[in-house]
Parts: sequence; C-alpha cells; structure tokens
Amino acid sequence: MRIDLHAHSTASDGTDTPAELVRAAAAGGLDVVALTDHDTVAGYREAIEALPEGLTLVTGAELSCRLDGVGVHMLAYLFDPEEPELSRERELVRDDRTPRAQAMVGKLRGLGVDITWEQVGRIAGEGSVGRPHIAAALVELAVVPTVSDAFTPLWLADGGRAYAEKHELDPFDAIRLVKAAGGVTVFAHPAAVKRGQCVPEDAIAALAAAGLDGIEVEHMDHDETTRVRLRGLAGDLGLLTTGSSDYHGSRKTCRLGEYTTDPEIYGEITRRATGAFPVPGAGGRVRG
Repeated sequence: MRIDLHAHSTASDGTDTPAELVRAAAAGGLDVVALTDHDTVAGYREAIEALPEGLTLVTGAELSCRLDGVGVHMLAYLFDPEEPELSRERELVRDDRTPRAQAMVGKLRGLGVDITWEQVGRIAGEGSVGRPHIAAALVELAVVPTVSDAFTPLWLADGGRAYAEKHELDPFDAIRLVKAAGGVTVFAHPAAVKRGQCVPEDAIAALAAAGLDGIEVEHMDHDETTRVRLRGLAGDLGLLTTGSSDYHGSRKTCRLGEYTTDPEIYGEITRRATGAFPVPGAGGRVRG
C-alpha cells in the first residue's frame, strides 16, 4: 500500500480542488490519501463525492498551534468534525486568518513591496487565506523565486519582517480536543528548521506524555540526518512515525506520494481513531 497522510486542497492553501486532489492521488498510484487542510473541514464533502474506486480517504486537518512563541502544526486525523469544542476552536483560528493576512500585506507594503490585498484574495480564491497565498503573490511579483523562499526571516517566517500573529491553539489543548473528538494527533514536520525556529525535543516529550500519537518524520523539509534523529526520538517516546508529501498542488514542489507512511502505522492510526472512519472510494458516486 502507498499511503500519503498530509495533503492540502483549495479549501485552504492548495491549488487542487478537493475533487482534483483525490483524482490526482488515484492517478499517482496512492491507495490512501489524507485531506488535511489548515483548520478547516470544508473540503470533505467534495473529496468524498469525487473519491475514485480503489482510493481510501482519511479525513483530517492541520491545526495551527503555538508553544512558547514557536509555531507548531498538529495533524489531526479521523476526528468527529461536528464535535462542538474543537469546531469552535477551528472557527476562531479561521476567523483570524483574514485580518492577520491583511496585516502582513500592510507590512510588506511598508517594506516597499507592491503587493495588494486584491492580489492575495485572487490567489486564495475560496480557500482559507494564509501565508502561502501571500508567498505566491511575492513569487508573482518576482520578489522571491519560490513560495518556500518567502518563508525566511526576511519575509514571512515566524518573527520575520512581514510576520503577523494570529489566534492559535496551545498544542496541549489541541491534543486534548482532538482526543475528545475521537481523533489521532501527529506533530507535522517537527524539525523543519528552514521554516524557522522549532520546538526542542523536551517539548515533544511533554506532548507525548500528554497524549500525542506520533510525529511526521519522512518529509521534504527533513534531511536524512534529521530523519534518523526523529526516528530515534519517536522510539524513545513510544510515538508513531509517519511520512507524507505535504502536497499543495503547484504551490510547492513536492509531489503526492513523494513520502509515504508504513501500512502498519496507518493501521494503528485507524485502530486508535473513534471519531470517524476512513472512506473507501465509490468511483465518484455520491453516498447517501
């Protein structure tokens, strides 16, 4: 089985619609793909309705968190999307995205960049606006060559010149809320130093003690030395280890299925989850 547990659609900051995403996953030879848009479940229905036969969809989200001033992305899988407390927190994060993005545009204009809110809005479309949309605007303006190059202290990285804060969950609260909603939590790209400051290993140990299920190890932002270190840490802490593309369509260079999760790990994630179940493909036929 080929299993990719981290992918984004136009419901947040990807360039593929949810339907296009699942079709691309099937065409790329994946058996399982997770839809993990930022702080939203808005893409679920479209993805499920378009799900090809032979492909299983894992519903999820990537929750925006912050610990001691450091950004943390928490992948949440197979939780009940209607659980009220977790829904309320996701809504608070989403509601803060637009004023935060507007503040970042203002900072960029103050730095002499000829960016406009209309340009960012056009790029975001119906998605939940975020830094990748602003980064894409910087690429359009030839300020940076790629989206990844915008995520530096010079521009949009945490603490960068154009960075602005938004409402974010405490990751300990995120773990508690996802667990209460029957879901499973995996710390996304925990050592992606090129994105900015990362939390120390003792913080990951504390999250593990609080119920964190796993860490994402196989990821484009982790070199092999980092992966070896994270596998050792996961072994010491009893955490699951996943692999994922963190696919964003054409917005980033990673391909669906570029990194994958071991089938045994996937099986354990599904065994732990009680809030929702993986959805098997029905060839695009709408389910009742």
